[in-house]
Amino acid sequence: MIKVGVVGAGGYAGITLIQILLNHPETEIAWLMSEPAHKGKTLVELFPHLLGKIDVTIQTLDDLPKVVNDVDVIFLALPHGIAMDYVPQILKAGKKVVDLGADFRFNDVNVFDQWYETKHKEAKLCEEAIFGLPELYRAEIKKARLVGNPGCYPTSAILALAPLVKNGLIETANILVDSKSGTSGAGRGVSLKTHYCERNEGIEGYNVTGHRHMGEIEYQVGRIAKDTETTVTFVPHLMPMTRGILSTVYAKIKDQKAKIKTKELTNLFKEFYKGEPFVRIREGVLPSTKYVAGTNFDDIAVQINERTGQVIVLSAIDNLIKGAAGQAVHNMNLMFGLEETVGLKQLALYP
Repeated sequence: MIKVGVVGAGGYAGITLIQILLNHPETEIAWLMSEPAHKGKTLVELFPHLLGKIDVTIQTLDDLPKVVNDVDVIFLALPHGIAMDYVPQILKAGKKVVDLGADFRFNDVNVFDQWYETKHKEAKLCEEAIFGLPELYRAEIKKARLVGNPGCYPTSAILALAPLVKNGLIETANILVDSKSGTSGAGRGVSLKTHYCERNEGIEGYNVTGHRHMGEIEYQVGRIAKDTETTVTFVPHLMPMTRGILSTVYAKIKDQKAKIKTKELTNLFKEFYKGEPFVRIREGVLPSTKYVAGTNFDDIAVQINERTGQVIVLSAIDNLIKGAAGQAVHNMNLMFGLEETVGLKQLALYP
């Protein structure tokens, strides 16, 4: 049995992770941590729907030195800039880490510093950390002690782009990513932007030229393409729904590939993701957040506008599962040599 600690238990990603772990046959939750205001409360006080499922009292990061040896792996679901202060002591204790935050998603700390306007303190650990997209880095994740779990928007966009850039089919300058997200992606904290009356019956773009996930998408797609000149324009939108992301990606087919057809691209995607348990390539019916809600799936469809040479990829995920907690558990399964779909076989919440 793998003993688990969760830091950030009071947030949406944290509670989603806990719910998955409670149904995971190979894990036991040893302790939970959250913000100081939650210290001493039970998880059921924060989330009453878990009555009868878990009886654990919340601790804080101040308690980490006392309990770090009680677990095998620690999940960190924290705002950026905090995990880097605690990961060194966790690793020193011989424990594994899956960081759901942004601190270890970039091997180059200079890129992190640029996008997050925070000086990273652990350059060596950033170089060591593995970007936690199992579909692209499975072998490395299996050997890792530190995994930087991808962001939700980047997960949907990178998986949509990987087959195209890996096969050199598209121009990597000025790739366009248009994403729509449910409001749970903004976290559980109260804000005017996610207030019901402000969000209901409306769609709103935000951070249209400088969202931090643009840097993550650009950096990782550039790594796959082996092209340091890769550029991405990313525009996120908030939707009047709780969960889900639909990303529509636009890129220009290279001139020599201009005659390629939608069927050929679809077959290329099917071959690229052959055997992947959580990527489904759709034909006919386009991806919808409704079909992946509550699951660890990424539904992808690809089409080409033969008149313009523009390739269009649609990618739908549940932002809290494939975009956060489910992917984190997938990474844990790989790190501990488990069958990788364990605990992640949920069907969509439909209707």
